[in-house]
Amino acid sequence: MYALGPAVRDLWAALFARVSQVSGVRLDHLEHAAPAPLDELWHRPDLGLAFACGYPFATDRFPLRPVAAPVPAGRRYGGRPVYATDLVARADGPLHGLEDSFGGRIGWTVEHSQSGFNAVRAHLAAIGAPRYREAVGPLVTPRRVIEAVLDGRIDVGPLDSYVHDLLTRHEPDVAARLRTLATTPLTPMPLLVASAGVADGIVDRLREALVGIAEDGPARTLLEPLGLSGFAPVSAGDYATLLDAARGADAAGWATLA
Repeated sequence: MYALGPAVRDLWAALFARVSQVSGVRLDHLEHAAPAPLDELWHRPDLGLAFACGYPFATDRFPLRPVAAPVPAGRRYGGRPVYATDLVARADGPLHGLEDSFGGRIGWTVEHSQSGFNAVRAHLAAIGAPRYREAVGPLVTPRRVIEAVLDGRIDVGPLDSYVHDLLTRHEPDVAARLRTLATTPLTPMPLLVASAGVADGIVDRLREALVGIAEDGPARTLLEPLGLSGFAPVSAGDYATLLDAARGADAAGWATLA
């Protein structure tokens, strides 16, 4: 989910290897890069640590249990495991505020995405926005949203704020070509999960290793380039607000973006 490119993917692999070492839990690396469906991954019975978007996790359609969530290091997150959606357009284009995009073309990733769909429609409903002329999707990944914005297929698109942070850090030339028109309210961050059948003791050891990672010397050197201050324990109940927001968007007539 957050393997933005080869360098970032390698950082995550090194971090998970350190978590495995500290916890004493063997974790075998599994390649599941986009466009492989995340739904397939979340149905596996043998997940030790995998990212799950908060909205599909909250629906309880997948046999998953929470382990911990990343805490992004940016000031706007306030030291909490939260994130937002940055609604972005081309930096060299005519759009300067979100209202400039109304009636145009908006992109979306997948319908079960919090940052790429549900946060967007909840925000548009809350501000009383008019409909867009066209909703382009599913674009599936943040990378494809970026490409669609830059090549002019869409006027505005949703970008996970933590992905945006990683982009700014690791691909500043690409980030500089984007302009943030608006940012949605903060919501619970995508979390690391284990399969429901994983033993309590194993989940506890993995959680303890993640929550203590900021004090672990070898791992601490990986957190900074990943734009993280650490990890925090989370519960299933923390994500219930995402379902409430989606229901509110439905009730306001924002089941779709156009």
